[in-house]
Amino acid sequence: MTMHRFIALVAATALLSACAEGRSSPDKTVDRGSVGTTPLTDLTPGIWVDPTGCEHWLIDDGVEGYLTPRFDPRTRRPVCDRNTAPPTYVTGPFQGGADINDPT
Repeated sequence: MTMHRFIALVAATALLSACAEGRSSPDKTVDRGSVGTTPLTDLTPGIWVDPTGCEHWLIDDGVEGYLTPRFDPRTRRPVCDRNTAPPTYVTGPFQGGADINDPT
């Protein structure tokens, strides 16, 4: 490495670290609700079926997508093999609103 490249690398590192200084990292556990006027709590999730046949809740607010495994409320086990939809497909109005009931 030549001296000029070394100096350029040191200068670039100093500039980048100066940009990050004083800026706090945003809390990733909170939805900022920066798109639209509907909070996520008012949206109805759809169901995505993974390749193994297990279901996941899915909400898409237009900018971000949210996905979490679906558990049976009685047994607390993953909901799998119910033939809700073919593997890798989404069913339900994950971009709108309607009811999808828990397994009974």
